[in-house]
Amino acid sequence: MKDLYAPWRSPYSSSDESHKKATTPAWDCVFCDCIKQNEDAHNFILKRYNHCIAILNKYPYNAGHILVIPHEHVKKLTELPTHARTEIMEVITQATAIVERELKAEGINIGVNLGSASGAGIPSHLHWHILPRWNGDTNFLPTLANTKVISFDLKEMYNLLISHF
Repeated sequence: MKDLYAPWRSPYSSSDESHKKATTPAWDCVFCDCIKQNEDAHNFILKRYNHCIAILNKYPYNAGHILVIPHEHVKKLTELPTHARTEIMEVITQATAIVERELKAEGINIGVNLGSASGAGIPSHLHWHILPRWNGDTNFLPTLANTKVISFDLKEMYNLLISHF
């Protein structure tokens, strides 16, 4: 195996910024702001549930990238009550079925990053990723050119998916 270096990532992973993000309080959390606001279309919230929301990722890895975010500002699975974890799993299941059916996804990555070291961009507030995938949708452009081509309009994607939630 050959090594591929990405030196532009070192300031992010070695800075105090990653520690700051890990300890962001609820009053300064972008997810908590979205949950509090009554602007679902503006924030791309697909549906509000009792303990979580389903929302389009504003910085998607792929078309239809959905986040499931608990209402509670917690960073560990053990900090969420069982009923919230159960609902989140049901929402992930529903979102997966919608993405498969409506976007014709050929595969789906589902995951949660716990802590900055795992790659969590907002480690202080748990969130799950539902990431639709298609054969051939990966390439070296993001790695070599630090560029990701997103070939869809977020508002159009929101309008396509909202009626299915």
